[in-house]
Amino acid sequence: MRPPPRLFGILAREAPVVAVLSRGPNDWAHVGRWDLAAATYEGGSWLHGTLYPQRCDLSPDGRYLATMALVGRADWASGTTYVAVSRLPWLAALAAWGTDGTWSRGLHFAATGEWGVPAPDHGDAEPLRSRHGLVVTGVAQTYAVERRGGWSDAPGTPLRSSDDMWDERRADRLVLTKTQPYGDAVLSVCGGRAAFRSGPDGWWARPAYALDGDPLPAVQWADWAHDGRLLVATDAGELQVRDPTHVVWALDLAGFEPDPQPPPPEATRW
Repeated sequence: MRPPPRLFGILAREAPVVAVLSRGPNDWAHVGRWDLAAATYEGGSWLHGTLYPQRCDLSPDGRYLATMALVGRADWASGTTYVAVSRLPWLAALAAWGTDGTWSRGLHFAATGEWGVPAPDHGDAEPLRSRHGLVVTGVAQTYAVERRGGWSDAPGTPLRSSDDMWDERRADRLVLTKTQPYGDAVLSVCGGRAAFRSGPDGWWARPAYALDGDPLPAVQWADWAHDGRLLVATDAGELQVRDPTHVVWALDLAGFEPDPQPPPPEATRW
């Protein structure tokens, strides 16, 4: 029996939309669009390569996905390791930039008018300027996506040292928290450093989530929806909405099979 997919969600900062990044089976990656208002999930692109979730971002309106990817057989101007902007849940690059390998920190969306990237070597990024800013992510911190989404270091968490470029030295002592919107429950996470937050035993700790200090068992990702519901991806590969302790909606992604399809026409234009 094959292992379930490894899941990671990026919640749009101003819309009830989650970009769901999935790894597996094998070396396949998958992107989906989880519409929280409509309670629907739309599967999109399958990529025979690697996505790096903590170096990805979702535009505030939930429309555009900035990704960092490694595709060993890629044959285009941006090379095998690149950052790109596409329309969620597709990976058809509307603009792309080559990188100097997997040490790149990726891109993230910023305030309209803020622009910190050069002209792309594939596509045209100018139409994005009127909607969102785009900048190169600075000094990497553990849980970069969460920090942009309102998570913060818990009291007592040690500060990152200025010479700890990849925020590794404090990883085992790092705790982040986020308070429930329209409520007072507190979600916390500790452990985990890399894409999809897992690794060989003894290398780094997997993330451990808790709600008001009580562990959330068999959870590989969690966050608060804007309306205060709890969003969860389980170790078994299921997306859930909890209110906040009882499951009120669920979708099993464990049975999804790689099925690469051409993107629809609307995914190829701004």
